[in-house]
Amino acid sequence: MTVSSKITLVGAGPGGTDLISLRGLKALAKADIVLYDALVSEELLQYCPQAVQKIYVGKRANKHTYSQDQINEMLVKYALSHGHVVRLKGGDPFVFGRGYEEVEFAQKYNIETEVIPGISSAIGVPSLQGIPITHRGTTESFWVITGTTSNGKIAQDVYTAAKTSATVVILMGVRKLPEIVSIYKNEGRGSLPIAIIQNGAMPNEKIAVADIQSIEHMAKELHIESPAVIVIGEVVSFHTDYQKMIRENELINI
Repeated sequence: MTVSSKITLVGAGPGGTDLISLRGLKALAKADIVLYDALVSEELLQYCPQAVQKIYVGKRANKHTYSQDQINEMLVKYALSHGHVVRLKGGDPFVFGRGYEEVEFAQKYNIETEVIPGISSAIGVPSLQGIPITHRGTTESFWVITGTTSNGKIAQDVYTAAKTSATVVILMGVRKLPEIVSIYKNEGRGSLPIAIIQNGAMPNEKIAVADIQSIEHMAKELHIESPAVIVIGEVVSFHTDYQKMIRENELINI
């Protein structure tokens, strides 16, 4: 029997199991094997056929089950031996998910590939907290930036972003928070609203909302850790916690 090889990259969305697309669920239902990431809810695996092998290939800070090269090779190997491989990735596969690297590698072996988009945490997580990343009269654009580059340093784009009026969303940036704060302060923007949302769309989600000059203290007080989404810009002022903070400050200054 000839195996029909295919690799489907499925974006699982941020956190909650109900944020995956219907097309994504249909792909899981037709999977012969599934390779899934750290930020994917394991509850989604119940939508796979019961006998399907499910392999965890998650990569978290300093804790990589497999390297990216190993994952690429596994995708091809299982596609050739099993048939339909579903690569289940948190958020959207093409937003800092290294999805195209996997597609490009598979295509070298003439394996059919499909990409099913997911809700990116860069957009979905702030929205679920009532923070619009764009709002007419407040911001005309938004930037999505990785906080940490492959060499472990802060992205140079953060320096440029600190000069703009755009909403800035930083992924994988919690460990670089002191540097981010310093960059914005150096631009004279210490009063700019900022939110850090940990475990977005999950039952254990928590959020720190403040201005640039006080966010480090609040994040430490609330024990904010990775994974988290950082949102910087005037749109954060629409969050109820920020509005509450403003009212409390006004009362103190009366």
